[in-house]
Amino acid sequence: MSKSILKDKSFLFAIRVVNLYKVITETKREFVMSKQVYRSGTAVGALIREAQNAESKLDFIHKLAIAQKECDETMYWLELLKATNFISQNEFDSISKDNLELLKMLKSSILTVKSSIKK
Repeated sequence: MSKSILKDKSFLFAIRVVNLYKVITETKREFVMSKQVYRSGTAVGALIREAQNAESKLDFIHKLAIAQKECDETMYWLELLKATNFISQNEFDSISKDNLELLKMLKSSILTVKSSIKK
């Protein structure tokens, strides 16, 4: 069985999101935005896992496209948490770098599979 870099990175990202959620809720007592980033940030990896069991290439693309949307939504919540001072610039820079990397990998994977369908 081949190793999936996207699967591994999304799992590690989800761990970071869960830990961020714990810190924000425990130290800052913020529960709304932190829950949103928790949901969207952990959904990315779950959707990538779903894509691995896709019924077709189109289903695979669809599931990765939803993961891409969740990844982009996660960035929104991270930006909002930073803008409202619930996370520091350093915290934001660190986790958003991982988020952007995942987003780029998802986009690339989608484009690669789309191009293989057109051939």
